[in-house]
Amino acid sequence: MPTLVNYSGDDEFYSGGSFCSADLGLMLSLGHSEVYCPPKKRTRISGPFVVEDRSKDPSLEILPDECLFEILRRLPGGRERGAAACVSKRWLMLLSSVRNSEICRGKSYNNLNDTTMISKDEDLEIECDGYLTRCVEGKKATDVRLAAIAVGTSTRGGLGKLSVRGSNSVRGITNVGLSAIAHGCPSLRVLSLWNVPSIGDEGLLEVARECHSLEKLDLSQCPSISNKGLVAIAENCPSLTSLTIESCLNIGNEGLQAIGRCCTKLQSLTIKDCPLVGDQGVASLLSSGASMLTKVKLHGLNITDFSLAVIGHYGKLITNLNLTSLRNVSQKGFWVMGNAQGLQSLVSLTITLCRGATDVGLEAVGKGCPNLKHMCIRKCCFVSDGGLVAFANEAGSLESLNLEECNRITQTGILNAVSNCRKLKSLSLVKCMGIKDLALQTSLLSPCESLRSLSIRSCPGFGSTSLAMIGKLCPMLHQLDLSGLCGITDAGLLPLLESCEGLVKVNLSDCLNLTDQVVLSLAARHCETLELLNLDGCRKVTDASLVAIADNCPLLNDLDVSKCAITDSGVAALSRGVQVNLQVLSLSGCSMVSNKSVPSLKELGENLLGLNLQHCSVSCSAVELLLEDLWRCDILS
Repeated sequence: MPTLVNYSGDDEFYSGGSFCSADLGLMLSLGHSEVYCPPKKRTRISGPFVVEDRSKDPSLEILPDECLFEILRRLPGGRERGAAACVSKRWLMLLSSVRNSEICRGKSYNNLNDTTMISKDEDLEIECDGYLTRCVEGKKATDVRLAAIAVGTSTRGGLGKLSVRGSNSVRGITNVGLSAIAHGCPSLRVLSLWNVPSIGDEGLLEVARECHSLEKLDLSQCPSISNKGLVAIAENCPSLTSLTIESCLNIGNEGLQAIGRCCTKLQSLTIKDCPLVGDQGVASLLSSGASMLTKVKLHGLNITDFSLAVIGHYGKLITNLNLTSLRNVSQKGFWVMGNAQGLQSLVSLTITLCRGATDVGLEAVGKGCPNLKHMCIRKCCFVSDGGLVAFANEAGSLESLNLEECNRITQTGILNAVSNCRKLKSLSLVKCMGIKDLALQTSLLSPCESLRSLSIRSCPGFGSTSLAMIGKLCPMLHQLDLSGLCGITDAGLLPLLESCEGLVKVNLSDCLNLTDQVVLSLAARHCETLELLNLDGCRKVTDASLVAIADNCPLLNDLDVSKCAITDSGVAALSRGVQVNLQVLSLSGCSMVSNKSVPSLKELGENLLGLNLQHCSVSCSAVELLLEDLWRCDILS
């Protein structure tokens, strides 16, 4: 303050208040250079003045990247680094290139006794355990976005999971973006890269160098990644437990051999549509003495019977096995896999589009997998009744059987398999065209009292006769799905409904020949247990069914009567019913439901969470009124 009080001015001239700009200009033009102006406040002038050229001022921007890098890596905390990243794209990319180990923390931070002087950001940096998850898709998937994620998450718990799906068509993700993640996110544990053709081995090498805690790696449609990148992951990420490789054209046996050699904790393996992967790669993963694999999925690979033999011999810990589209595997491969007696822990087996899956191989699998509980066979054209029955006889622990597009299987094989499986709980048949509606002798077959779920969908040959026969073998059903069976009638379904006790979920969608008699039987015999009923497309179902449901089914919470012959009267009856748990109601395609049903729907709306009024005769204004009252309910119109 004394300095300001005793200030006597300087030797420069300043415009005083008594001079106007014109006077000053005149004096200067006359050459009066010795003009004295008493010291006073500087005032704004409008006269000519010289604008200083600041283009030559010192600026950080003129520094080369190497110098700026050294400056940025010395920023003390995450907050400061975050602020610096907002300056420009150049600063952001330089910050993202700083490895976590390269961040220079001054000695003063280590010597401070007063802990209150340490910023909160520093505390967070000490415990970057990877709590955060980020997913980048489509147009947002750029290198700049990944760099921002790397800088922004480094002091906020650390990035633990990153999923990149697709890439910007103009500024797509490259190795630069993935390297930024590797440098800033050493806590990364899960990495998923889908359809990113510009990311190659260089980016994956950076991940391997920095992210030693990586546990799950998912590479899909990454043609630029080769064995080199996968070998680096194997050698630097020993904690890897899950590996998925799909449509990676340059990954082959060498990369998988490195995984088998180094990643002894690997538990889940999925390889799909990789043409360079053969027997050597698969065998090296499975034959390792320290192999911990429990889940294996092999899809569209050029492997032979040898790989299946290795699986059968060394797969002692495998619980889930999925084999799909293995064109070079023959009947011998499945036979050896079963007879090797190594799959003692196998619980779930799925075989799809494998021409080598025959009756002989299926029987061997049943013998060699004593703990198998779930079996799914899809599009295996050489599996017939003989193989199915032989498998059912051997697989004593089987609880679930799914057959899809197995056209050599008939109702004879199905009925015998159901009768022989004492622990079977679920049976599903989908598009099995070999089933014909023929009357067969079932008196010698034993009922399967363990079966709780029966699903027969889109099997056009399955009619009332077949349904009546299988109904005699399934007295304890809880779930029934007969969607798309156009051939069944009331006469075929009623005996099954009468023989069962306590149906909970029933799907009869697109069963065109069923009438109200079926619904009346359901409401009478299963009223105390029925929770879900789907009658979508049953055009012969009328208001009488809704009246029966309203009077008898208090536990019903999901009802679909789309495209049925339902009117306003049926909706009104339903609103006066005993069911208090109804949460989902679909009236789509019921053209005789009009605005008159709005009051009834409001009465139902106390618990209603979903309402479908598409293709009904309810006006838009009526729907708006419903939206005001049923604010908790999602309404489709």
